[in-house]
Amino acid sequence: MRAIFAFLLIATISLPARAATIIELNPDETRFVAMRANKVNARSGPGSSYPIEWIYQQQYYPVEIIAEYGQWRKVRDYEGAVTWILKNLLTNTRYALVIEPGENNIYEKDSRNSDVIARAENGVIAAVKRCTLTSCLLEFNDKIKGWMPRSVLYGIKKGEIIE
Repeated sequence: MRAIFAFLLIATISLPARAATIIELNPDETRFVAMRANKVNARSGPGSSYPIEWIYQQQYYPVEIIAEYGQWRKVRDYEGAVTWILKNLLTNTRYALVIEPGENNIYEKDSRNSDVIARAENGVIAAVKRCTLTSCLLEFNDKIKGWMPRSVLYGIKKGEIIE
């Protein structure tokens, strides 16, 4: 019995460990997600032992996943910072960040010729409801729903249609 246990122990120890590898995503595979919470630690590598580089303090801030490693996601934010975030701290629900400085018009319809119903300053985040090739229907704070040109938003891939 001891001999069998010793053999199993040695065999288990000598088995090669399956090394996890970082999966770099090509541009067609990258995708946008958002912060699930108001406070999300972003680390220099894929693990809790890596130092915290950033603390994102805005829920629903959109980031682009550019690589994966187990439960960790390598993300790039609007300013170009690249860090690692634990997968369960991100949501697949789509949000967009207004990036154009100043006040930006929110239109009633998918046309810049339609009525302006509100304005949003840069830094405002909204839930993405739909996107055409030129504009996105956004919902701000569950109150205002309107269209904005894609060119003033971060969080939607070029040419991406959201229905």
